[in-house]
Amino acid sequence: MNAPVFATLGCRLNAYETEAMRALAAAAGVQDAVIVNTCAVTAEAVRKGKQEIRRLARAHPGARIIVTGCAAQTEPATFSAMPQVALVIGNTEKMDPATWARLTPDLIGTTEPVQVNDIMSVTETAGHLIDGFGSRARAYVQVQNGCDHRCTFCIIPFGRGNSRSVPAGVVVDQIRRLVDRGYHEVVLTGVDLTSWGGDLPGAPRLGDLVLRILRLVPDLARLRISSIDSIEADAALMDAIANQPRLMPHLHLSLQAGDNMILKRMKRRHTREDAIAFCDTARALRPAMTFGADLIAGFPTETDAMFDASMRLVAECGLTYLHVFPYSPRQGTPAARMPQVPGAAIRDRAARLRAAGDAALQRYLAAQSGQTHGVLMETPVMGRTEQFAEVTLTRPQAEGQIVTVRITGSTGTHLTAQPV
Repeated sequence: MNAPVFATLGCRLNAYETEAMRALAAAAGVQDAVIVNTCAVTAEAVRKGKQEIRRLARAHPGARIIVTGCAAQTEPATFSAMPQVALVIGNTEKMDPATWARLTPDLIGTTEPVQVNDIMSVTETAGHLIDGFGSRARAYVQVQNGCDHRCTFCIIPFGRGNSRSVPAGVVVDQIRRLVDRGYHEVVLTGVDLTSWGGDLPGAPRLGDLVLRILRLVPDLARLRISSIDSIEADAALMDAIANQPRLMPHLHLSLQAGDNMILKRMKRRHTREDAIAFCDTARALRPAMTFGADLIAGFPTETDAMFDASMRLVAECGLTYLHVFPYSPRQGTPAARMPQVPGAAIRDRAARLRAAGDAALQRYLAAQSGQTHGVLMETPVMGRTEQFAEVTLTRPQAEGQIVTVRITGSTGTHLTAQPV
């Protein structure tokens, strides 16, 4: 082993930052190292991080194990105590070229084994480090990092710090370069994407950024935005949804629950009525719009009736793609001190929510038969529609190209189609 090995757990932003670290490590000449970029969103994510470290230590005997990411930021002592781990570095440090310059083989033994500083003191983000990442078809561009909100279940602000934005000019320049390299679709990513711009001069909003990208990069065929907080959607964003066909009709919403008391105890800033109204409005502006959503099953104090409200929200918001989290307490969060729901009930509720999501997806896919879609090809025979539905084609197409297809059927998990 010479070139470093990277392992990523968790979100798209972590995957983005792994690509930045890969470039930084290569520039510094780092060798014989395994870098694990961890996730802290749930206790299960931390457990998986430890499991991955042990697996990689067995697979690469003698390699230096370097642990970073949100779990390393929030629990540095946990990972530094593992005998397999040589070094723990924080989320800020992992984006600093000087960190990687110190990781030469002759210095690793003299390096402080824990390099994790106060993430709340960070005022900039490192979104400029790489020009996106992804498949040959789709690139992801980080435009924001951190979060100013303090939901009672969430540890992520303590792993990511406060919200900070990549300036619009930097974002536009990145996207221009990606389009010049042949990308037809770009996805904007961040921890709290709808807070973009709040720390920039003039406090622009996410909608302003979207409209600026579409205006200044006319050759970009598709712009997609990742998870948003619907209560923060601004007027310019709604205008873009209504009037910009190059903005894809698919939004992933941070809803978390469908009961107002649970939302209040989560310290969310929306009600179930707000969520339903947003979906109704967005769909009225763009009838082809589809929605995904994050939902937590078994939040502390959740009764059967409160859970049923979340179940009903799937239909009332017209959700198509669900990302279901069984609640697990994160030490140091207010929710961990609330009365907990029994584990068996949490697992049962998560399974029921997932089943409702599966049924909603099946209904949506079945309704697409006979429709025509533009499909961005991710492989020669698989791509995704504007609404992000997976499509399998009857004959191979060029990867990275947008192909017009007619939907011939569905399997319950994806569409089947033939080129027009």
